[in-house]
Amino acid sequence: MGKLIYAANISLDGYLEDEDGAFDWSEPDDEVHAFWNEHERGIGTSLYGRRMYEAMRVWEDDDWLADQTAVVREYAGIWRDADKVVYSTTLDAVSTARTTIERQFDPEVVRRLKEASGRDLSVGGAALGAEAFRHGLVDECVLLLYPVLVGGGKPALPRGVRLDLELLDHRRFGNGVVHLHHAVRSAG
Repeated sequence: MGKLIYAANISLDGYLEDEDGAFDWSEPDDEVHAFWNEHERGIGTSLYGRRMYEAMRVWEDDDWLADQTAVVREYAGIWRDADKVVYSTTLDAVSTARTTIERQFDPEVVRRLKEASGRDLSVGGAALGAEAFRHGLVDECVLLLYPVLVGGGKPALPRGVRLDLELLDHRRFGNGVVHLHHAVRSAG
């Protein structure tokens, strides 16, 4: 059975992106990118909302990767090797391999997907992540906390949800980013 892992880069004040929708403050250096590469190797299926999928599909294209470091090019292959499910009512088609569209988030379908999976699953995007948290589907959180305050924007974690967590791991990177890895113990 696979675990569902909510993974995100977040600002110190708890946002995925600022009030203008920018997240350039969370661009990883090679050390942080290598961490994400290792994390993503264990993911068999990624669940995305439409906006997160649209941001991530850049990894399907090789054109821009030629000038990138080896660790960045490596991530593209890891991302391509995972299955992807995009939840969207507006997206007509997908432009990446190994990708399907679901029109609505069905918690029972996700539970069955977890039960049938031999690898972990990842959920990305604030709205979709919040739904997974609200339905008790998230087993672990992998958060990279960036040393920046953005002052507002899209919250990384859902409002109105109380969960008890257990710290599994933590790490400080050379650029000041802090990795926090928690298991969800129970609803508070």
